[in-house]
Amino acid sequence: MGERRRGADLEQALLEAAWLELIEHGYAGLTIERVAEKAGTSRPVISRRWDGKAPLAIAAIRHQMAKHPLEVPDRGNVRTELLEFLERASERAAGIAAAFTLFMSEYLSETSSSPEALHLAIIRGEAESLSVILKRGVERGEVDQKKLIPPVSSLLGDLFRHHAIMNFSAPPPALRKAWVDSVILPLIRAG
Repeated sequence: MGERRRGADLEQALLEAAWLELIEHGYAGLTIERVAEKAGTSRPVISRRWDGKAPLAIAAIRHQMAKHPLEVPDRGNVRTELLEFLERASERAAGIAAAFTLFMSEYLSETSSSPEALHLAIIRGEAESLSVILKRGVERGEVDQKKLIPPVSSLLGDLFRHHAIMNFSAPPPALRKAWVDSVILPLIRAG
């Protein structure tokens, strides 16, 4: 018999098992018992970490999001960085959007509430990554700091999220390029 997993290894196994259950069965079909079985542990082990399936499902989705970070390194050009940000967001959305949308509809119908912590984590992660890109653009003289008012500075993330949620998929490359070239850059460009 193998060595028992503990700590971070056990938690990662539980979150991966919960994610697989969400994909296979949706939120309504997610059971603590199946997650425990898939992770090779017991229900009490899961119950010590998460108080029910909603917090476990939220943790599994957040774990998947963390595996696909949105941070973009300095490429020396704000356009290049914004397009790379959208590419990374699209890669992350490809695996998460359908499960997240299914989770949300089932979760909302079951609980009549919304998972505020998950919503804030999604927005914060996008906002932080975009903020870094825009700040570098300001420092290089490509972006006018005065034009980065809240609706403008968050617009690219808002457009992306809206498309992903409404279409259950990431926006195609041509649309992402149009957002950057025809909407965002004209709004923020210096000079």
